[in-house]
Amino acid sequence: MQNPFKPTAGRIPPVLVGREDIISDFDYAMMDGVGSPGRLMFITGARGVGKTVMLDTLGIRARQQGWEVIDETADCGFIQRLVDTLAGKEDAHISAYNMPELGVDGGFGKVELNLGRVELDRREERPLTLRRAVGARLDEMDESSQGILITLDEVQSGSMDEIRALSIAMQHLIREGRNVALIFAGLPSAVNEVLSDKAITFLQRAERYHLGSVPAEKVLEAFEESFGGEKKARMETLIRLTKATHGYPFMIQLVGYWAWRLSEINGHGEWVTEEDAEQGIERAKVKLGDMVHMPALRKLPAQAINYLLAMSVDDDVSNTGEVARRMNRSPQFGNVYRTMLIENDLIEPVAYGKVAFKMPYLRDYLREHGAYLQMRENISEMAGE
Repeated sequence: MQNPFKPTAGRIPPVLVGREDIISDFDYAMMDGVGSPGRLMFITGARGVGKTVMLDTLGIRARQQGWEVIDETADCGFIQRLVDTLAGKEDAHISAYNMPELGVDGGFGKVELNLGRVELDRREERPLTLRRAVGARLDEMDESSQGILITLDEVQSGSMDEIRALSIAMQHLIREGRNVALIFAGLPSAVNEVLSDKAITFLQRAERYHLGSVPAEKVLEAFEESFGGEKKARMETLIRLTKATHGYPFMIQLVGYWAWRLSEINGHGEWVTEEDAEQGIERAKVKLGDMVHMPALRKLPAQAINYLLAMSVDDDVSNTGEVARRMNRSPQFGNVYRTMLIENDLIEPVAYGKVAFKMPYLRDYLREHGAYLQMRENISEMAGE
């Protein structure tokens, strides 16, 4: 029996729960025609909520309608890569070649090797701008039923110049009535920086979807479907698995994957037992720390991690004034990092002056790895970082 859960970054899971509205809005925009609001979209959320999965899902929907989809990541040089893809992936072709030859000099027995020769002609007759490259490719299509969708993952402020260029090109193409669509994805703080750029106000009109937790009833439905065929589980086991996910999309995949796998390791055949569920949940928590918590913390400044460590002392909600006191900082200083952590979906305000962890099991991870994280900060301070 093949495990239906695939907790791999960017891999489309067979059960995509809680995102039906976004998919429906995109389908409508594709049908609605040029200029439909849903053809310009931002997808934000914390790590592991399924931003890349959503990009891939919408890309599949577009391809099913005959569109060409180009997926890119917003690191340095993505504009040129887009132009290269649109103009044809091969930069050069072979114009002439000689095959390698091996010979022996009869008089002295010397071996002579000719490695051959290859000559390449560079193809320079390509569009020089993204706008022209998209236009040229669309000219080859039937725009009554076809178009071009560009998806850009991991939006970041370090690529602002290229994001501006992409925005300007798409703005002109939409004004020209061309059949195009553009979807961005990134962490909330990075997307906020992009949208605050005065040079690209065009993007402020984009539809914005913030991916959060999946409702518990949706998670339970997904588990019922996945564990209702070749491998089964009792309702109390499914409820336990559901509660363990906290509605966090990547945790849904991890919990499902490890419960399924532990049932096989434990030799329980067609059933996932309570023992399998308990062991699977514990294994999923460890993997969540390695695959989500650690990368998320690595991107944060030391004082933001200090704020989280100060919060981890509490078993429930934290008082922001007390958190600042534990950091030996003023409330105003603490508020800077409180805001940063809220923007990145790691914590959330729950009442005036109160915050709580939003990412599941982050408190447990911090408590377990607090000494290492504190040591890393001390080393950074000594190095003057």
